[in-house]
Amino acid sequence: MGILTPKSGLLLLGSCITAIAGVGSIFELSSGEPDYGVQVTSIILGLSIPLTALFFIAAVRDARANIK
Repeated sequence: MGILTPKSGLLLLGSCITAIAGVGSIFELSSGEPDYGVQVTSIILGLSIPLTALFFIAAVRDARANIK
């Protein structure tokens, strides 16, 4: 049984937020007129994909490290 530590909880929160930002960016870009412009929205999308994976992997590793 894994234990959710504050650190792994924050990492999971970061993963969720960046995943939401990525999905939102896809919808904004597909609408044709992104609120922040195509360049900024594309940058957000490009950063959100690896950050989502990074935060998730770090959260899982932290949770596994705290299994007793």
